[in-house]
This record gives sequence, C-alpha cells and structure tokens, in this order.
Amino acid sequence: MGCVKALRRILGDRVGRPSFARAAELLIKAATSVPFEGRPMYAALRAIPIPDDVVARLFHAASLLREHRGDGHIAALLIEGVGGLEAHVLLALDMDMPAEKFGRIHHLPAPQLVAVIDGMRGRDLIGDDGWLSEQGRAVKQRIESLTDDLAAKPYESLEPGELDELMATLEPLATLLLAAQD
Repeated sequence: MGCVKALRRILGDRVGRPSFARAAELLIKAATSVPFEGRPMYAALRAIPIPDDVVARLFHAASLLREHRGDGHIAALLIEGVGGLEAHVLLALDMDMPAEKFGRIHHLPAPQLVAVIDGMRGRDLIGDDGWLSEQGRAVKQRIESLTDDLAAKPYESLEPGELDELMATLEPLATLLLAAQD
C-alpha cells in the first residue's frame, strides 16, 4: 500500500517506537467504537479487516475516522438543505475565493454554476455582491459545528488520559507529515 510506504518513509524510526504502536491502538479503539448505521463510507471501511502492521493499522484507523467525519458532514449538509455543488460554493466563498475559480467546481459549464449560485442567492445564502450573506455564513457555521459534534463521538470511548496521550504522540507526527507536503 503506497500510503503506508510513504508514512514509513516520512516518519522514519518513529514508527518503531512503543508510543507509535500505542497511538495506533488508541486510534483503532476510537475508530471502531461507534455504530456504522447511516454512515455508508465509514461502514464500508469497517468491513475491511484491521491490518496487523502497525503503520497500516494507524492509517486504517485514521481513514475510518476521516470517513466517519465525512459521513457526518454530509448529514449536516442535508439537514441544512445544502446539496453537493452548493457545498463546494459555500466552501469557496468561505475561503474568499470566487466559486468560478474553485478547483472542485471550476470545470462545470458556466450556465450550471450560475444556476447553482442563483439558487443559493434565491435562498439568501449569497448576497447580491456574490459573496456569502449573513445567512450563508450562519448556515456554513451550523454545518461545521454539527460536523464537529458528530465527529466527536469516537473519541468519547477514550479516557481523558488516553486522549491526551494520543494527542501528544500524534501532534509531532502531524507536523512531520505537513512539512513533507512542502
């Protein structure tokens, strides 16, 4: 698996440390502690056996948690009545980027994108100036807040000390992974 090889290369000897193995176990504990009903992507990954290799275990657990969060994000979008293309427009405008330039939707035919934006304008999510309205910002904030709330459940399976231990181990690893992007 290419991702596991990349993690091994970037993280080096850290993957052999007991703290790394412990982090993988804590992530698996959190990632497998919640029901999968209503979360199709998470459920699909839960059907895959947990790998024995410590790096693959950590990657698998992180993937489970990512998809658990993603499924919750889709639920939050649905609750707010925001469709897929509209979600991309919200994200672009929230990042102060014109929707027409946003990488995930810039390729759409102009009339289709205009129709999506006009529909959002008609629901007062986008102002006449083409940017998020107050209501649009409020909807975006509610979506993100609910997504965060829904994503927190797996971590409730960890004791406070375990969560602190996990964070202390993963934060330096995350720093290395982010630096490797550059």
